[in-house]
Amino acid sequence: MPVSGTAHRILVVEDEPVINQAVTDRLRGSGYDVVQAWDGPGAVAQFAETAPDLVVLDVMLPGFDGHEVCRRIQAERPVPVLMLTARDDEADILVGLGVGADDYLTKPFRMRELVARVGALLRRVDRAAELAARAPADLGDLRVDAASRRVWVDHTEVHLTPTEFDLLVCLAGEPGVVLTREHLYAEVWGWPGASGTRTVDSHVKALRAKIGADRVRTVHGVGYALEPGAEA
Repeated sequence: MPVSGTAHRILVVEDEPVINQAVTDRLRGSGYDVVQAWDGPGAVAQFAETAPDLVVLDVMLPGFDGHEVCRRIQAERPVPVLMLTARDDEADILVGLGVGADDYLTKPFRMRELVARVGALLRRVDRAAELAARAPADLGDLRVDAASRRVWVDHTEVHLTPTEFDLLVCLAGEPGVVLTREHLYAEVWGWPGASGTRTVDSHVKALRAKIGADRVRTVHGVGYALEPGAEA
């Protein structure tokens, strides 16, 4: 749960007034400063004007959708994004993760879970530097520059979202070691004890598409391990 009285500002983007206001009221009750938007253009404008620390973003919006909102705001300034979707469809989720979303909730959702996810994402920002410092610079032909948050595979730079980078450096901190989904959720998202979510699996799938499927080994029922690449 977030600490009451925090100064974090959150932008809530949802075109359904009842849902928008319910989420806003709950977050304000948890100590956050909340601003609102109801469509795509309004979300981008509010983001530029208010500089929120996190965005709660519905996928289906008037004007242009949440994926386009996410793409535009992440191009302006990286920020944690929690997407709200009415469809638990893996393809839609992967699109959202691909444009920079960090996590997602499927409607209908419990307000308690939304507040917990928001708190976890804000803690993740604080943990990102610590994670990067623990990652080795070179794993064969996979190279990680923690300071610039850049990654190269076989001398070719690959562009990762902030969460994909944090997931990679968490796995890279213990190459060859199988890390459970629960461990990854606690380390990368800052949410100990998380279960019953496909967020980690979806991010691993997106990461594999960028660095090579064979670099991240799945141990079914347990978790994932990063396999060191061949020497460059």
